[in-house]
Amino acid sequence: MSRRTKIIATIGPASESPEMLRAMVEAGMDVARIGLAHGTLDEALGRMRRVRQVAREARQRVGVLVDLPGPKVRTASFGHDGVELRAEAEVEIRVGGDKSTAEVVEVDYENLLCDIAVGDQVALGDGQVLLQIVDIGADKAVGAVLHGDVIHGRPGFRIPSDRLSMSTPTPEDMANLDAFVNEAVDMVAISFVRSGDDIRRVGVDPHPAGPLVIAKIETQAAVQNLEDIIEASAGIMVARGDLGTECLIEETPHLQKRIIRDCIAGGLPVITATQMLDSMVQASTPTRAEASDVANAVFDGTSAVMLSAETAIGAHPATTVATMARIAKRADEEFDYVRWGEDIRRLRMTDADAPTSVTDAMTGAAATAANELNVAAIVCISASGFTVRSMARFRPQTAILGFSTAERTVQQLTLSWGVTPMMAFERGGYEARVSEALSLAKRDGHVAAGDVVAVVAGMTEATDVLRLVRVL
Repeated sequence: MSRRTKIIATIGPASESPEMLRAMVEAGMDVARIGLAHGTLDEALGRMRRVRQVAREARQRVGVLVDLPGPKVRTASFGHDGVELRAEAEVEIRVGGDKSTAEVVEVDYENLLCDIAVGDQVALGDGQVLLQIVDIGADKAVGAVLHGDVIHGRPGFRIPSDRLSMSTPTPEDMANLDAFVNEAVDMVAISFVRSGDDIRRVGVDPHPAGPLVIAKIETQAAVQNLEDIIEASAGIMVARGDLGTECLIEETPHLQKRIIRDCIAGGLPVITATQMLDSMVQASTPTRAEASDVANAVFDGTSAVMLSAETAIGAHPATTVATMARIAKRADEEFDYVRWGEDIRRLRMTDADAPTSVTDAMTGAAATAANELNVAAIVCISASGFTVRSMARFRPQTAILGFSTAERTVQQLTLSWGVTPMMAFERGGYEARVSEALSLAKRDGHVAAGDVVAVVAGMTEATDVLRLVRVL
């Protein structure tokens, strides 16, 4: 069995060269993440263009996800070498952007002293350092270090989301997004989402004409408004680092499972992110706990697992991608496909009058037929990708071939679990499109003459065609 769970790798200084990008594609990178929290817009656009060029040269489909930073509150720099904030020490916290030290942490946010309160626990970065606010004055606050560590660069300064006065997406986010939309970016992640309205404010054309809009679940408010966010979004990212600073740490694994299940049931791809192979920022192999974390995300049903600092600034970007690919592939082999499909059918078949009921029934039947009849492949024909994503949520053991005549749709399907995205060209009737899809699948070695395949397509606004076809 080939790997079904997709891999997203963040591109940064350690991985932006054409040579390293090529090695990462060969190692298994399905989607390249371009973060905008660090560096300039021109640098980010340059990275996207290099990813596109390398993918073309390698004749591989690699999606591009741009991650907007949102209303991210950051400290002034602790420097490249870092500064240790020791447990039980007290530090001053001031508004500023020049420099942070072990004694004074400057925060580049003018409403800082209005948006925090005595008693707040504030995380720096992904929770490496935890401060408790013990006093607030006219021009500074005082924080006690509850958990210390060495902190580098300009980490985030996590103000409780229900008190942060900044909205998302920010004007800077929208200006940056415009530049990437002009370059036909495939996906965009929106940070610090608190409700579905935050996603609706993005205002890009609906996919596939515009990018897939992915909501990052990293606040308590997002968890509480998850249903509304799912309805407004095209995908979800479980950003566990920030989420773990707002929610009880013991609750985070259970939230991860619930978010993945609910989103996949609705046909949305889900990304599990943050510190998955964090030790590989320096080491050439992960810890056993990290390997188990990746495998458990696969068992939870996630569509994709994401690497952040591991590939952006790490010492072994391509090796890290290859390691994650091996772990994910092995977990895919142990995934309980039958039970997952049954659970999704129970979640989706409760309302026969729902707008998606026809699609739910047809794609569920296709998954059952594929598993019981041992078909060679499920061929999905879809202009928008809706049929393909609806099929993928059932996690059939059979390979899914996602065909579309829209280049943007094909690129966006790089995020979908178990899907091999394939470009089609026939725009005629249904029979002609099926014939072309089978011919292309046979040409590329996915099926052979005599194989039986399941063909799933949407001839109306719903997925309403399921056929079993023998390849000639």
